[in-house]
Amino acid sequence: MKTTKFVDELRNKTTEELQVELVSAKKELFNLRFQNATNQLDNTYRIKEVRRSIARIQTILTQKAQAAK
Repeated sequence: MKTTKFVDELRNKTTEELQVELVSAKKELFNLRFQNATNQLDNTYRIKEVRRSIARIQTILTQKAQAAK
């Protein structure tokens, strides 16, 4: 139930906080990809986790935007 807790935390954040978190997740994904390309990454599953968290953040942002209309 780790995912539901994460999503609930995201829903309680403001749009600005979500934007900041999205930027930091994208930076982390870039760094992970760079480490993977240079064979320095030990846990390759982390890339998948970060991609999913980015998708979750974007989904929450879209839901908030549609609710505001």
